[in-house]
Amino acid sequence: MTVTEPDPLTLFPPLPERRFDIIYADPPWDYKGQMQHAGTGNGDSGGAVRHYPTVPLQALRQLPVLDVASDNSLLFLWATSPHLDQAIDLGTSWGFNWATVAFVWDKCKVNPGFYTMSQCELCLVFKHGKIPWPRGARNVRQLVREPRREHSRKPDEVRHRIEAMFPAMSKIELFARSRVRGWHSWGLDVNGSYS
Repeated sequence: MTVTEPDPLTLFPPLPERRFDIIYADPPWDYKGQMQHAGTGNGDSGGAVRHYPTVPLQALRQLPVLDVASDNSLLFLWATSPHLDQAIDLGTSWGFNWATVAFVWDKCKVNPGFYTMSQCELCLVFKHGKIPWPRGARNVRQLVREPRREHSRKPDEVRHRIEAMFPAMSKIELFARSRVRGWHSWGLDVNGSYS
Protein backbone atom coordinates (compact mmCIF):
# COMPACT_ATOMS: atom_id res chain seq x y z
CA MET A 1 0.00 0.00 0.00
CA THR A 2 1.37 3.41 -0.97
CA VAL A 3 0.94 6.25 1.49
CA THR A 4 0.29 9.60 -0.16
CA GLU A 5 1.56 12.66 1.63
CA PRO A 6 -1.02 15.42 2.12
CA ASP A 7 -0.77 18.44 -0.14
CA PRO A 8 1.14 21.05 1.90
CA LEU A 9 -0.73 23.85 0.14
CA THR A 10 -3.93 22.79 1.95
CA LEU A 11 -2.40 24.56 4.96
CA PHE A 12 -2.91 27.90 3.20
CA PRO A 13 -6.18 29.81 2.79
CA PRO A 14 -7.74 30.14 -0.68
CA LEU A 15 -6.36 32.89 -2.88
CA PRO A 16 -8.55 36.00 -3.19
CA GLU A 17 -11.09 36.21 -5.98
CA ARG A 18 -9.67 39.32 -7.61
CA ARG A 19 -6.73 40.23 -9.81
CA PHE A 20 -3.59 42.21 -9.10
CA ASP A 21 -1.07 44.08 -11.24
CA ILE A 22 1.88 43.41 -8.91
CA ILE A 23 2.44 40.06 -7.19
CA TYR A 24 5.24 39.85 -4.62
CA ALA A 25 6.10 36.39 -3.32
CA ASP A 26 8.57 34.82 -0.92
CA PRO A 27 7.83 31.09 -1.23
CA PRO A 28 8.51 28.80 1.73
CA TRP A 29 11.23 26.89 -0.16
CA ASP A 30 11.75 23.29 0.91
CA TYR A 31 15.32 22.49 1.95
CA LYS A 32 14.43 18.85 2.71
CA GLY A 33 15.04 19.47 6.42
CA GLN A 34 18.59 20.75 5.87
CA MET A 35 19.89 23.13 8.51
CA GLN A 36 22.46 25.89 8.17
CA HIS A 37 25.63 24.89 9.95
CA ALA A 38 27.60 27.37 12.01
CA GLY A 39 30.88 25.47 11.82
CA THR A 40 32.50 22.52 13.56
CA GLY A 41 31.34 22.16 17.14
CA ASN A 42 28.80 24.98 16.86
CA GLY A 43 25.73 22.98 15.83
CA ASP A 44 23.31 24.50 13.39
CA SER A 45 22.09 28.05 13.02
CA GLY A 46 18.58 27.03 12.08
CA GLY A 47 16.69 26.37 8.92
CA ALA A 48 13.42 27.35 7.30
CA VAL A 49 11.65 24.27 8.64
CA ARG A 50 12.17 25.57 12.20
CA HIS A 51 10.28 28.77 11.41
CA TYR A 52 7.38 27.83 9.10
CA PRO A 53 6.04 24.94 7.04
CA THR A 54 8.08 24.55 3.88
CA VAL A 55 6.52 23.47 0.57
CA PRO A 56 8.17 21.32 -2.11
CA LEU A 57 8.46 22.77 -5.61
CA GLN A 58 5.95 20.30 -7.08
CA ALA A 59 3.30 21.55 -4.64
CA LEU A 60 4.20 25.24 -5.12
CA ARG A 61 3.67 24.78 -8.86
CA GLN A 62 0.05 23.83 -8.16
CA LEU A 63 -0.80 27.21 -6.62
CA PRO A 64 -3.02 29.00 -9.20
CA VAL A 65 -1.17 32.33 -9.06
CA LEU A 66 -2.20 33.25 -12.60
CA ASP A 67 -5.81 33.33 -11.36
CA VAL A 68 -4.96 36.44 -9.28
CA ALA A 69 -2.81 38.10 -11.97
CA SER A 70 -4.10 40.92 -14.15
CA ASP A 71 -3.71 40.54 -17.91
CA ASN A 72 -0.68 42.85 -17.64
CA SER A 73 1.14 42.04 -14.43
CA LEU A 74 4.51 41.46 -12.83
CA LEU A 75 5.65 38.79 -10.40
CA PHE A 76 8.48 39.72 -8.03
CA LEU A 77 9.76 36.40 -6.67
CA TRP A 78 12.37 35.90 -3.96
CA ALA A 79 14.92 33.16 -4.56
CA THR A 80 17.68 31.88 -2.36
CA SER A 81 20.78 30.93 -4.33
CA PRO A 82 20.30 27.15 -3.90
CA HIS A 83 16.77 27.54 -5.30
CA LEU A 84 17.53 29.85 -8.24
CA ASP A 85 16.72 27.20 -10.85
CA GLN A 86 13.56 26.25 -8.98
CA ALA A 87 12.49 29.90 -8.76
CA ILE A 88 12.76 30.38 -12.51
CA ASP A 89 10.87 27.11 -13.00
CA LEU A 90 8.20 28.23 -10.52
CA GLY A 91 7.65 31.66 -12.08
CA THR A 92 7.21 30.16 -15.53
CA SER A 93 5.00 27.30 -14.27
CA TRP A 94 2.74 29.95 -12.71
CA GLY A 95 2.27 31.39 -16.23
CA PHE A 96 4.77 34.26 -16.24
CA ASN A 97 7.70 34.91 -18.55
CA TRP A 98 11.18 35.29 -17.10
CA ALA A 99 12.41 38.89 -17.32
CA THR A 100 15.46 39.61 -15.14
CA VAL A 101 16.85 40.03 -11.62
CA ALA A 102 14.92 42.92 -10.09
CA PHE A 103 16.84 43.25 -6.82
CA VAL A 104 20.02 41.92 -5.26
CA TRP A 105 19.84 42.11 -1.48
CA ASP A 106 23.21 42.47 0.25
CA LYS A 107 22.36 41.26 3.76
CA CYS A 108 25.52 42.88 5.22
CA LYS A 109 26.15 39.61 7.12
CA VAL A 110 27.31 36.24 5.91
CA ASN A 111 26.01 32.71 6.30
CA PRO A 112 28.16 29.62 5.86
CA GLY A 113 27.90 28.09 2.42
CA PHE A 114 29.13 24.95 0.69
CA TYR A 115 31.16 26.94 -1.86
CA THR A 116 31.34 30.60 -0.82
CA MET A 117 30.00 32.53 2.15
CA SER A 118 26.39 33.41 1.42
CA GLN A 119 25.59 37.11 1.71
CA CYS A 120 23.08 37.98 -1.03
CA GLU A 121 19.56 36.99 -1.98
CA LEU A 122 17.82 37.66 -5.28
CA CYS A 123 14.38 39.00 -6.10
CA LEU A 124 13.52 37.97 -9.65
CA VAL A 125 10.91 39.59 -11.87
CA PHE A 126 8.60 37.84 -14.32
CA LYS A 127 6.03 39.36 -16.69
CA HIS A 128 2.53 38.30 -17.77
CA GLY A 129 1.32 40.31 -20.76
CA LYS A 130 2.91 43.76 -20.78
CA ILE A 131 4.50 45.84 -18.03
CA PRO A 132 1.60 47.47 -16.12
CA TRP A 133 0.90 51.09 -16.99
CA PRO A 134 1.20 53.85 -15.85
CA ARG A 135 4.74 53.49 -14.63
CA GLY A 136 6.21 55.44 -11.76
CA ALA A 137 9.92 55.88 -11.04
CA ARG A 138 12.27 54.59 -13.73
CA ASN A 139 15.52 55.15 -11.81
CA VAL A 140 15.10 52.52 -9.06
CA ARG A 141 18.35 50.77 -8.18
CA GLN A 142 18.82 47.01 -8.21
CA LEU A 143 21.24 46.70 -5.27
CA VAL A 144 19.69 46.91 -1.80
CA ARG A 145 22.04 47.05 1.23
CA GLU A 146 20.03 46.32 4.36
CA PRO A 147 21.14 44.24 7.35
CA ARG A 148 19.55 40.83 7.69
CA ARG A 149 16.94 40.67 10.46
CA GLU A 150 14.93 37.71 11.78
CA HIS A 151 14.76 34.56 9.69
CA SER A 152 13.40 35.06 6.17
CA ARG A 153 12.23 38.65 6.74
CA LYS A 154 12.91 40.63 3.59
CA PRO A 155 13.98 44.28 3.61
CA ASP A 156 11.08 46.74 3.59
CA GLU A 157 13.11 48.79 1.12
CA VAL A 158 12.35 46.33 -1.70
CA ARG A 159 8.62 46.78 -1.22
CA HIS A 160 9.13 50.58 -1.13
CA ARG A 161 11.04 50.45 -4.42
CA ILE A 162 8.29 48.40 -6.07
CA GLU A 163 5.76 50.97 -4.81
CA ALA A 164 7.85 53.77 -6.32
CA MET A 165 7.98 51.96 -9.67
CA PHE A 166 4.25 51.13 -9.70
CA PRO A 167 2.47 53.53 -7.32
CA ALA A 168 -1.01 53.21 -8.85
CA MET A 169 -1.07 49.44 -9.34
CA SER A 170 -2.98 46.91 -7.22
CA LYS A 171 -0.54 44.80 -5.20
CA ILE A 172 -0.61 41.51 -3.30
CA GLU A 173 2.05 39.80 -1.21
CA LEU A 174 1.89 36.01 -1.27
CA PHE A 175 3.19 34.06 1.73
CA ALA A 176 3.07 37.35 3.65
CA ARG A 177 4.20 37.33 7.26
CA SER A 178 2.66 40.69 8.15
CA ARG A 179 0.16 43.17 6.80
CA VAL A 180 1.43 46.25 5.00
CA ARG A 181 -0.65 49.31 4.18
CA GLY A 182 -1.55 49.49 0.51
CA TRP A 183 -0.91 45.78 -0.09
CA HIS A 184 -3.25 42.82 0.04
CA SER A 185 -1.76 40.05 2.14
CA TRP A 186 -2.12 36.29 1.76
CA GLY A 187 -0.49 33.59 3.84
CA LEU A 188 -0.50 31.65 7.08
CA ASP A 189 0.75 34.48 9.26
CA VAL A 190 -1.92 36.90 8.09
CA ASN A 191 -4.73 34.31 8.31
CA GLY A 192 -5.72 34.85 4.70
CA SER A 193 -6.88 38.39 5.33
CA TYR A 194 -6.46 41.25 2.92
CA SER A 195 -5.79 44.90 3.67
